[in-house]
Amino acid sequence: MEEHIVIIGNGISGVTTARHIRKASDKKITIISAETDHFFSRTALMYIYMGHMKFDHTKPYEDYFWEKNRINLKRAFVEQVDHKNKQLILSGGDTISYDKLVLAVGSKPNKFGWPGQDLDGVMGMYHKQDLEKLEKYAPNNKICKRAVVVGGGLIGIEMAEMLRSRDIPVTFLVREDSFWNGVLPSHESAMISRHIKNHHIDLRLDVNLKEILADENGQARAVVIAETGEEIPCNVVGLTAGVSPNIDFLKDSGIELGRGIKVNQMLETNIKDIYAIGDCAEQHTGINGRRPIEAVWYTGRMMGESLAQTICGRPTIYNPGHWFNSAKFLDIEYQTYGWVFSDKRPPEHQELFHWKHEDDTKCITIATHKDSGKFLGINTFGIRMRHEIFDRWLTEERDTNYVVAHLVEANFDPEFFKHFEKDIQRAYNSQEVTA
Repeated sequence: MEEHIVIIGNGISGVTTARHIRKASDKKITIISAETDHFFSRTALMYIYMGHMKFDHTKPYEDYFWEKNRINLKRAFVEQVDHKNKQLILSGGDTISYDKLVLAVGSKPNKFGWPGQDLDGVMGMYHKQDLEKLEKYAPNNKICKRAVVVGGGLIGIEMAEMLRSRDIPVTFLVREDSFWNGVLPSHESAMISRHIKNHHIDLRLDVNLKEILADENGQARAVVIAETGEEIPCNVVGLTAGVSPNIDFLKDSGIELGRGIKVNQMLETNIKDIYAIGDCAEQHTGINGRRPIEAVWYTGRMMGESLAQTICGRPTIYNPGHWFNSAKFLDIEYQTYGWVFSDKRPPEHQELFHWKHEDDTKCITIATHKDSGKFLGINTFGIRMRHEIFDRWLTEERDTNYVVAHLVEANFDPEFFKHFEKDIQRAYNSQEVTA
């Protein structure tokens, strides 16, 4: 009988696992999801609301792909994992048996017990259902007179940009004293804070949400600021204060949990034949200094590729290599390669060099080891840099002097874009560094 691989979750990690198992074997594969019928690009949700794409454009594969490749899709909600009998119990009482189980259940938006957090018009921006709610409660600036976004991370700024694309006034509540300065060095954080305000977003720094007030119909009508008691009238509240692994249904399963589902570097849980991947998986210890949980698209894909090899009889350790990521802050593209830590809580060995263009939309920050001069990482805003070049320099353990001298090799801005490497080199040679 064919071995049955059941995957809970049809995001990038679960679907990658299924695709690579199919490439290497004839195993029976079932993907279960309660969110959508088919895999879609979660990072593209914002562009649907902004009118740049339709939902079908976010599906990387045609709907016939799954049947053609003998990957069974089931739309259902898993309520319980019975590992002793190797069964999943679905809502409604149906069961599915498995030989190997892959938990790729993703994340859910954080809620911190705020009064009113479950009112109509209050949502995160993670699932397709969140997009549908936003379309319902904020279709235009006549229905939604103002929105408030709570939380100063990447999802928060994306949601603010989405709402502003329909000319809906936005108040953006950030508990830090500068946008995302727990992650970004202060020069970068200050530049992005200015950029947000320049886009007519009411950025409120160093404030916390106290509660969300309801109207007579049970919909959000205002938020209250904890520090001042100020009421800000609004019709929509976006809760974007981060995400956490979607593991509540596993609490009595016998599977070891921490903040996420505990796994080793083979992505195995403590229960035989059960694995976890993507942003629900928590490494017992970080790999190469990385965080135990990483809610990043490309790491989910890499986990899926590694796990598929293991399931198909070729045990493969998950090794994500050097950290990298990219994002967009309104008009400013951001890339990071290696480690550049915020100067609010810097490691003792880190020294930062910062350069910013006079137009206040382009900058780079390079992290160097104080003692050895070794290149540790780079953040770049508004200047596109090649991942493969920095990945190689990090592997080769180049020093920062070499990186700055060869910076032009990494640039991949389109033709006719102005280059700034000489300006950066002059600033670097003047020893403009900060601890």
